[in-house]
Amino acid sequence: MGTAIRLADADGLEAVSLRKVAAALGVGPMRLYGYIDSKEELLDLMVDALYAEIRPAGDGWRDMLRSLAETTRQAAHEHEWLADLLGGRPQLGPHALANGETVVAALGDLDMDAVMPVVAAVNAYVIGAVRREIAERRAERATGMDEKHWQAALGPYLMRTFATGRFPALSTVVRDAAHLDADHTFRLGLDCLLDGIEARTAG
Repeated sequence: MGTAIRLADADGLEAVSLRKVAAALGVGPMRLYGYIDSKEELLDLMVDALYAEIRPAGDGWRDMLRSLAETTRQAAHEHEWLADLLGGRPQLGPHALANGETVVAALGDLDMDAVMPVVAAVNAYVIGAVRREIAERRAERATGMDEKHWQAALGPYLMRTFATGRFPALSTVVRDAAHLDADHTFRLGLDCLLDGIEARTAG
């Protein structure tokens, strides 16, 4: 899996196939077909290998869910292609199952019927946030425009648009609210989600 992961890290998922992995290993593709049936299976194995890097830990359900979110985000930032595969087919490999066991065991204080919806809510938040962050990073690489350049380019348009008075709420937020970086935005959103879970489960 290491070779496939290195190919994906370097050039994205389009660089990964059984033939390309075999070529990188210096063997014929039929050698791999003896172990792996398809590209989909290869991708599943790659994702499961990364679950070994996602090691949530903490005392209590809130710390555990926060750790799950942060370690998943870190893995996706280190391996951008992971963001494209999270949330697809259920991950049932050994590392993914061990990850799930660790998380669910820490949620023992919650109502049993709430455990899986709570984990699903946190995972959905992480997947959405990470995909947005990775998309922004890719757009920056493609255009050569970071956030400051993008704001400078669109600033005059927004000023003219807001001056019409049609979007007073947006205008106020853009002008007066704190502009948080990606890390702070992620953590604040996660706090809001965890606060909601805590309020719901305490009721």
